[in-house]
Amino acid sequence: MLEKISHWDKQLFIFLNSFHSDLLDPIMFQLTQTMPWIPLYIFLSYLIWKTYGRNSWWVFLGVGLAILLADKTTSAIMKPYFERLRPCHDPLLSGLIHNYGRCGGIYGFASSHAANSFAIATIMSLALSHRYFAVRWLFIWAIFFSFTRIYLGVHYPGDVLIGGLVGILSGLIAFNSLKALEQKVNKNKNGK
Repeated sequence: MLEKISHWDKQLFIFLNSFHSDLLDPIMFQLTQTMPWIPLYIFLSYLIWKTYGRNSWWVFLGVGLAILLADKTTSAIMKPYFERLRPCHDPLLSGLIHNYGRCGGIYGFASSHAANSFAIATIMSLALSHRYFAVRWLFIWAIFFSFTRIYLGVHYPGDVLIGGLVGILSGLIAFNSLKALEQKVNKNKNGK
């Protein structure tokens, strides 16, 4: 069964990866980096501060924890454990795929880019969507950000899907943990 899923994953990858153009290649490569998204992160930080003021520390810590959990789960645990070659490192796919830019580390399961972006989308939605419903659109950003990894030839769709699920779970754990800590701190302050 796992072999069949892996085969379907490779076939879907080859299909999706085939939709590339010389014009889009450098754009997609830049959009998979951190720098182009810094204005978005600054804007989200502003929304956190505007919503929570001095009490926003727990959201910022939650974001850091979510990214840490997502990144370490995929990079330090899953990639070395599963040892699934990235498509751009797989000799069986040589000549069949389009790889633009750096290939990255040898193993790709699961995608840290997907995990981190979905962790951010999850915790931001949980922390801010009660006041700014549009923050939920961050999941569209996370999908696009993750898709750039398939486009560039460095991750299979399965890597991205599982990475996204790891990110959502990391965001949920971080949000609930830090929200509980924040409530405990406020309770202790008010109880004195």
